[in-house]
Amino acid sequence: MNLFEYKKQYAYLFVFFSLVASINLFFLYQDFQEFRSLKIYKFEAKVINIYYKNDYNVLKLSDDNMEFFTSISLGFEVKKLDYIKGYVLTNKITFLNYLKGFYANSFGLYVVQKQKLKKQELLETIYMQHENSMLQSLFAALFLAVPLDQEVREICAILGVSHLIALSGFHLGLLSGIFYFLLYYPYSFVHQKYFPYRNKKIDLLVFVLIVLFGYLYFTDFVPSLLRAFVMYAFGVYFLQANIKLLSYETLFLVVLIILALFPKMIFSLSFWFSVIGVFYIFLFLQYFKTLPKVFQFILFNLWIYLAVNAIVHYFFDVTALVQLFSPILTILFSVFYPLELLMHIVGQGGLLDSLILPLFTTQYQSYAFSTPLWFFIVYIIVSLGATREKYIFYLFNILLVGFNMYLFLLV
Repeated sequence: MNLFEYKKQYAYLFVFFSLVASINLFFLYQDFQEFRSLKIYKFEAKVINIYYKNDYNVLKLSDDNMEFFTSISLGFEVKKLDYIKGYVLTNKITFLNYLKGFYANSFGLYVVQKQKLKKQELLETIYMQHENSMLQSLFAALFLAVPLDQEVREICAILGVSHLIALSGFHLGLLSGIFYFLLYYPYSFVHQKYFPYRNKKIDLLVFVLIVLFGYLYFTDFVPSLLRAFVMYAFGVYFLQANIKLLSYETLFLVVLIILALFPKMIFSLSFWFSVIGVFYIFLFLQYFKTLPKVFQFILFNLWIYLAVNAIVHYFFDVTALVQLFSPILTILFSVFYPLELLMHIVGQGGLLDSLILPLFTTQYQSYAFSTPLWFFIVYIIVSLGATREKYIFYLFNILLVGFNMYLFLLV
């Protein structure tokens, strides 16, 4: 059964969630007005990231209402996940800045001495298992969604593996598989003994959903992970209700719900990249699902990688021939991620460091190329059209191949 039977349902749904979004924006504007009314705003915020400069450093901070950036002197000692208090000037901040995240001058900053949170303890545990600071940053990002250090982020961009580091549906899928396997046999025993009449598969998926929500909360609702979680939750419901799960309608609904409840997400690139990734996965399945499974497996990661390249390069211009190995690294990551998770749990997370470190210490040649705006727009339009007509899908693949040949062979 399809999610929507009539076109009018799309309009009704859009109007409903637009109303919900308007209400949430109204409350956000009220918060902004209160924020602006205080010419000098006193805050207590968590340090999300630290950007190191030559003469000063920049902090990315998050409190209960907003995210913002401010500068600190080189002598100011602070770590990721620390809490600091201070004051910022609010007179130049607009409502749009408030929603997107803004830069503000600050003063009177000091680190708040608090009892360590569980996330901070786990972060230190990860750091202790690695001697190299780049690998410390890598695994902190992979398991706790702590933003990468700038040097590691740049190397990941050159390697074309940023999508593997930013927690998203790929990671959620691996984690759900692990939790499902761990719960399967214990619950099978209980299920068979006490309530064999229940749908065991649905029960297990609900249990996994609860565990994943705890992980989502623990990682501070990372936008890309939030999108994946909402889709997973709807997937469990649709599976029980016998509604078609892998559809553009499902993705459309998830996007509407998230933007209605969290309007600030509209400015999150990680959220939109996550949505775009799922869109091209659905497009792949629409046209290649009849291929033999072996060919699907071989083609899947390569085609998805090439499909999103034109969009990614509109926002990020770093390019290198080594990025062509990204699909292979993506396949290997399916084994690497759960293996490293297990090793970190038992305190042996550094066992493979000697194999991983060369990826981050090798000097790669890279160059800059940005997707032209006109091509970006055409590419998006053709992508959407490909969901409706097969001949447009052929045109999309011509654009896909042409762009990547130009990107890697001619630039």
